[in-house]
Amino acid sequence: MKMTNLPGILNDVIGPVMRGPSSSHTAASWRIGRTGLDILNDPLEKALVEFDRQGAWAPNYREQGTTMGIEGGLLGLEMTDERMKDTEGYARQKGITIDYQISAFPTDHTNTVRLTLWGSTQRSVQIIAVSLGGGSFEIRCIDGFGVKIKGDWYELLLFAKEKTDISEALKTILPEGMTCVAAQDGTRYMYECKSSHPFSPELIAQLKHHSDIENIAVINPIMPVISGRQKEMPFTTVQSLIAYAEQTGSSLGDLGLVYETCISGLTDQEVIDKMTSLAHIIDASIATGLKGTQYKDRILPQQSHLIEQAEKAGTIKHSVVNRIIANVSALMESKSAMEVIVAIPTAGSCGTVGGSFRAIAEDLGSSKDDLVKAYFAAGLVGAYFAQGPGFSAEEHGCQVECGAAAGMAGAGIVQLMGGTAKQALDAASMAIQNMIGLVCDPVADRVEVPCLGKNISAGVNAFSSAIMAMSGFDAVIPLDQVVQTVSRVSRSMPTCVKCTGKGGLAITETAVQLKLKLSGLSN
Repeated sequence: MKMTNLPGILNDVIGPVMRGPSSSHTAASWRIGRTGLDILNDPLEKALVEFDRQGAWAPNYREQGTTMGIEGGLLGLEMTDERMKDTEGYARQKGITIDYQISAFPTDHTNTVRLTLWGSTQRSVQIIAVSLGGGSFEIRCIDGFGVKIKGDWYELLLFAKEKTDISEALKTILPEGMTCVAAQDGTRYMYECKSSHPFSPELIAQLKHHSDIENIAVINPIMPVISGRQKEMPFTTVQSLIAYAEQTGSSLGDLGLVYETCISGLTDQEVIDKMTSLAHIIDASIATGLKGTQYKDRILPQQSHLIEQAEKAGTIKHSVVNRIIANVSALMESKSAMEVIVAIPTAGSCGTVGGSFRAIAEDLGSSKDDLVKAYFAAGLVGAYFAQGPGFSAEEHGCQVECGAAAGMAGAGIVQLMGGTAKQALDAASMAIQNMIGLVCDPVADRVEVPCLGKNISAGVNAFSSAIMAMSGFDAVIPLDQVVQTVSRVSRSMPTCVKCTGKGGLAITETAVQLKLKLSGLSN
């Protein structure tokens, strides 16, 4: 599998830092809303949020946190802000009206939202955007103009006066290295300009005073890493990665660091610092979960503490597997209580990698540097996965959430154990093989049941796959072919088992009764 249009580890695999049950629903919608504020370029007064009635978000947008994400973004709140837990109340406080509607409009992606925003000076804008899984998003249409805004560039939107094409004029105004694409809607023209560096105040002033430019919007990047600064990658395919590792004596964690520095254009230390920060947040989320969390609108009470209680009572014997179960549970409980977490690679699968890594690292006495390198190993596997099916359960089922997380965790555990890059990739391959075809059927549209069990199973699966790889077991099918198989299997899976709440455990009698019981809490 060739690595073209490469996803980043920090942009697309490990992260975002967020709250809420679902990165597809909550983190992506937050990014869409926050970017929408820049596009509106006017203090927000009112918003209409529409979901297509045939899309995956229509039946569960409230339960899975889309409203919290959209509202937090439109209100300009950071994800770590405690006010994210009550965005509806904060909107009332600010006098901002945000309405929701199920509509019918043309879409080309199951996770599509249409935002109509009105500003205080009567400016308005209509935005069509999609959530691509794991918090990634793309704004595809603005007031009828086709665009591609993913939050990883500094961008300018220039709206020309009616019947005015300013393409030639812009060539003399815009600095070298800035890409600018014209879009046309009838007799109207819009220009989407991208830069890997901030725009100078002088340039903005010149454009604002240009006689043929009617309006301008400055869009700041929202992703952790800015695009356009890439360096040449020393490997592409899985096979060339293994060859490079053998030539250089590099571990998979070493190569994950190489990969991300090439993608980002940042120094080794800058990338390490970013990953260290994420690892710290994950550990804090585990501690929060183990300490105890409370949240009204969820199915499960705190359970992560029960493992230690059972050990002390002699019901079960202490083991590293127990620690995996406790840590994974703690992360999932933090997520369901709207506490701050890191999506790896999604919020629905956030427990697997961080929970198993913490357990194994403590068992082995690994250093903080060892743990960070394990995250780079996991991130590299995730980057290959992102280049295949990606992480959207609405498109592919839970095999791309817990399945991908198991592969990532298996690779990282081998890294912690001191294994080779080949052994780490074999562990990833075996772990993902074990979860191909995994459906996504959250009960009562809350990402708790059977999601908790799937995360725990994925963590234990990763641990056993790492042990097999370190012992010399044959993975048989290379990682790239396993990832291709996930995409192929997803095409045969019915939509009802792809995070729609219309199949699997979600339609059992108990699940239906739970949804009815909880429905009053989310309205």
